[in-house]
Amino acid sequence: MANTNQAKKIGAGEYPGTPPTKDPAKVYPTVPGIEYDDFSLGSEKMSQEKRTEAFRKLDEYENTQKSTFMGYQANQKLEYQSLARFLNYQMNNIGDPFVQGNFTLNSKFIERAVLDYFASLWNAKWPSENTKPSSGEEDWKNSYWGYVTSMGSSEGNIFGLWNARDYLAGRFLKAEPDSLNRARLASLEGRAYSAEPHYIYYKAIAADDKPNEYSPIAFFSQDTHYSVIKVMRVLSVPTFNEAASGKYECPLGPHDYPLGFQKQYLDENGWPYEVPSNDDGSIYIPALVKLVRFFAEKGHPIMINFNYGTTFKGAFDNVKEAAEQLVPILEEYNLYERKVYYDDKNPKKYDIRTGFWFHIDGALGAAYMPFVEKLGIMPPDKEFPVFDFRIPEVHSISTSGHKWLGAPWPCCVYMTKVKYQLLPPSDPNYIGSPDSTFAGSRNGFSSLLLWDYLSRNAVSDLEKKIKDSFELLDYVKEQLLVVQEKQGQDLWVEASPYSLTLRFKKPNENLVYKYSLSGERLYVGGEERAYAHIFFMESLTKELADKFLDDLSKPGAFPEQCETSSAWFAKAESENADFKPDTEQRGVFVPRTDRGF
Repeated sequence: MANTNQAKKIGAGEYPGTPPTKDPAKVYPTVPGIEYDDFSLGSEKMSQEKRTEAFRKLDEYENTQKSTFMGYQANQKLEYQSLARFLNYQMNNIGDPFVQGNFTLNSKFIERAVLDYFASLWNAKWPSENTKPSSGEEDWKNSYWGYVTSMGSSEGNIFGLWNARDYLAGRFLKAEPDSLNRARLASLEGRAYSAEPHYIYYKAIAADDKPNEYSPIAFFSQDTHYSVIKVMRVLSVPTFNEAASGKYECPLGPHDYPLGFQKQYLDENGWPYEVPSNDDGSIYIPALVKLVRFFAEKGHPIMINFNYGTTFKGAFDNVKEAAEQLVPILEEYNLYERKVYYDDKNPKKYDIRTGFWFHIDGALGAAYMPFVEKLGIMPPDKEFPVFDFRIPEVHSISTSGHKWLGAPWPCCVYMTKVKYQLLPPSDPNYIGSPDSTFAGSRNGFSSLLLWDYLSRNAVSDLEKKIKDSFELLDYVKEQLLVVQEKQGQDLWVEASPYSLTLRFKKPNENLVYKYSLSGERLYVGGEERAYAHIFFMESLTKELADKFLDDLSKPGAFPEQCETSSAWFAKAESENADFKPDTEQRGVFVPRTDRGF
């Protein structure tokens, strides 16, 4: 432990508890224009002068980075000053959005308006109906259900795939009829007991001749966001590779892979780690279809994550085409619709469910592509990639509120149908609302932000915004080719159809920092290439784009690249030299970097 007298001189001075063992300013990353002592906290309140100076530096730093920000899909054109007064209210949307609850300091009525907007935009049946209407209408379960998350689309993906796992595994919740009587009898001993109803979590039991009928298998492409890969680990859902490699021969032959797919992306047993992607980043449907057929034939329920605007290339999976090719397979193997039996002693106790779940990770694309469709902006020989609830096989969709729309913190809209909901894990009388979302307490301010943005913009305004973004992308792409000629080197300029991202050769580190550029390393023709990309959010103006192009035109903007990742692989190979796991120990393929945000 550090000397106490010495520690008191570090940062804030006196600390509320233990002193630091080292000087934090020397341990933490260096931030230009910011010193650790500017913001370190101590036992005494900070002087007003120091607070004012800290806020000045914070504002200067954030404003500097915002003025040149273009590398991530986060709209920086934010106009929420009028909502500042609502920061003095702790708006907590705890519980179900469609049950007002006892925590009345919430914004659920605003959340419902936002959800209705997206239900209309995504062609869902609305309004949401959680109870059977008195009219006796039977289609009410096809109405939507959803909520505004506290995290970004990672939460939407986690929640959607969690529901998928439990739904496909035949799980259900049953109210325990004796819970109230047990609490009453226990209270006779002199202690108060909760009178809340309890639910018991049950899992359907597979028939002896159908051992796999409640064991879902996950499918996602090479370009899938890391949150989907992470959630498979959290949920313990095996991917097709994890479930089959080393146990079965891969059904894919040499002609079942997209053009340019290399055998190096097959594991030691000849299986692809993930569903192969096309060059533009979209899922390769012929491979997906064959892989799904292989597992459907064995009776496994099918869980597929489709991407609608991938992280780096901005690619769109053709969900409609995939569904059209997969439905006959699902019907052939009784997975399109099936009976899930709750009680093997009572054949009348069953539920009708699908044996598949299609989730759409539309973190970026699901927010703006509906307006692209309305405008009719189609690349040559391309059909619009429909993704929403017009496709009857789609179970759930998520999109980020902080990306194309723009919000000062991450948030997401998640949506499914009432008929795909399992009963909530608890119905606490403490909050007076079913706990049907992923989180307990939920940020009620995000719904207000999204409502404010949508209330200020007509559909025609949003159409103009996306049209302007595409026009700017075309302009910058054309000018990058001019820069390429001036620099005398190939800058690898590429853009996927419908994408708001433009990728190119990674410039020097000063420009990467200045413009907050995201990067990815790829091997092309045996050569390691470091790419960067920019996103054409509303906040990226032509003026800023021209400054960026000017910087890229200067000498030294694109230094010679070296294989910087080789050292990492050499180190990993050395560390694992004596580790020879057998197939049974092998887990799922997890990317080390990229696929972020």
